[in-house]
Amino acid sequence: MTATVTVDDSVRGRAVPGRAGGCRCSAATTRRCAPVRARRGRCSYASGVENADPAPSPGGAATNGRATGERNGAMDREQIARELADAHELLDRASMARLAYEGLDGLPRVVPIGIFWTGEQIVMATAATAPKVRALAARPEVALSIDAGDGPGSATALSVRGIAHLTIMDGVVPEYLAAARKNFDAEQAAEFERNCRAMYDRMARITVEPRWVRFYDFGAGRVPRFLADLAAKMR
Repeated sequence: MTATVTVDDSVRGRAVPGRAGGCRCSAATTRRCAPVRARRGRCSYASGVENADPAPSPGGAATNGRATGERNGAMDREQIARELADAHELLDRASMARLAYEGLDGLPRVVPIGIFWTGEQIVMATAATAPKVRALAARPEVALSIDAGDGPGSATALSVRGIAHLTIMDGVVPEYLAAARKNFDAEQAAEFERNCRAMYDRMARITVEPRWVRFYDFGAGRVPRFLADLAAKMR
């Protein structure tokens, strides 16, 4: 049995007439948002993809300082698909990521979390009672960082910004067990599954709808734009 998680309006941010930039701040964060609106003329939550890093595209092509496929800090679907396709080896190997989100108190959080790449979705899972579940339901804008490699020549990384979608499920999320199998032998995986099924009556399945994605391969020279610009000055 599954159910899409819902949150009471007292927690969920709502658009309020008269607030700049379509502010969705709840009462818990209104005071923190007010000075931001005064400085920027808009709410800091007005866009889940603002301040995008204009890193080079795979071929290095860029337009007005931004990578091809980006418009006003957002990426089109084709560019997102290309970046994810280029990161397939990293995604296939990875079992952990760092998830950044905003807590109900309006303060930022970043937590390690297990992930599983289905070939179409990055899937995470946690206990249905975990604090992050209620926080993500209220403010679903998130960022993910996935990386591998132990030196500059082998370092790869994937940065994702997007919207989290939550589904509450009875029992254990299948992808949660699949991610664990990447690091366990058969006996360890079986014991892990038994323990999980004994511990979790319900879990939250979390997927991310990407709005901005960038894959970096530092050994191949596929680096953020600011690093490429600094390196160019040294030539």
